[in-house]
Amino acid sequence: MLEVKVKAGVPIPLDVSFQVAAGEVLALVGASGSGKSTLLRTIAGLYQPSEARVAVNGAVWLDTGAGINLPTRRRRLGMVFQSYGLFPHMTAAGNVMAALEYLPKPERAAEAARLLALVNLGDMERRRPAELSGGQQQRVAVARALARRPEVLLLDEPFSAVDRSTREKLYQEIRNLRRVLNMPVVLVTHDMSEAQMLADRMVVIDCGRMLASGSAAEVMIDPAALRGVGLREAGSVLNARIVAHEEDGLTRLDTSAGSLLLPRIEGAAGAAVRVRIMAHEVILSRDAPQGLSALNILPVTVLALRQGDGPGMLVELQAGEETILARITQRSALAMGLQAGDACHAILKTMAVAQDNVGVMQPVI
Repeated sequence: MLEVKVKAGVPIPLDVSFQVAAGEVLALVGASGSGKSTLLRTIAGLYQPSEARVAVNGAVWLDTGAGINLPTRRRRLGMVFQSYGLFPHMTAAGNVMAALEYLPKPERAAEAARLLALVNLGDMERRRPAELSGGQQQRVAVARALARRPEVLLLDEPFSAVDRSTREKLYQEIRNLRRVLNMPVVLVTHDMSEAQMLADRMVVIDCGRMLASGSAAEVMIDPAALRGVGLREAGSVLNARIVAHEEDGLTRLDTSAGSLLLPRIEGAAGAAVRVRIMAHEVILSRDAPQGLSALNILPVTVLALRQGDGPGMLVELQAGEETILARITQRSALAMGLQAGDACHAILKTMAVAQDNVGVMQPVI
């Protein structure tokens, strides 16, 4: 368990506290300059606020009130930066072995090979960073962070320097690694899609202040959080499984609410999938519509309606075992007479779901 409590007035005002359990991924979300990276540096021992406490599994790393401040080298943590930070003259294996000084020399090569295999780079041990793609370099950086046998893994905007296709592959690596890692993971990102696809919980930060904390579903219906991240980012995540790839280029998914058809998803039948659905792409209908071009029509129940500052309204919906959101106008909600408990239908165009809002959970080999 990671416990963090930070307060500061200068140079960056901060007032944030959170906990992260072993095996859990917490996303710190907010605009540039909101204080996310400063919080990560506080955990890592690279910055000391005026008032702070950081403890891991009961061991205190930082307590300004008690005069405790362990140096970074004594904090068992792994950290992955946007810039990778690899040694250019070393091979991939050499970079990982550089973090294995606590092991006897004869054991380091085997452990480096094991960690590189864990991030699917087992055949690239002898390559130097210049011979690796950006995504491969980032995987080496993750393997090196894990080499320290950390009690906490910190990820600071680790995917922002690579293209969308590479980001999707790295997301998959992190999702798969979660199944074998038993440590708190803190992810700093300004990308809400990234946060929703990877994190169990998120903390939204604005100007150093915590606006909201909770699961993705809880944060997405919090008015203060939405003002911080932007209403266009309101969305939800559906868990699904691939049923089949159809001849017309669509993939059929099964969810607890019913069937979904999306543009082809690269994955085998039976693979678990997470689908991020943007609230502004969901249309509501009292009755099951007929003759529409939209292929996805899910029966839902209204859980709550939340009025915004403008003409919009956020509708929280129960869809099978999941919760999804629809962003409609107040005029539409009044015309439909929507109230909590009402049954209706959520309509989603097949082509409205972007490829980078679909994450496939590949099996761990």
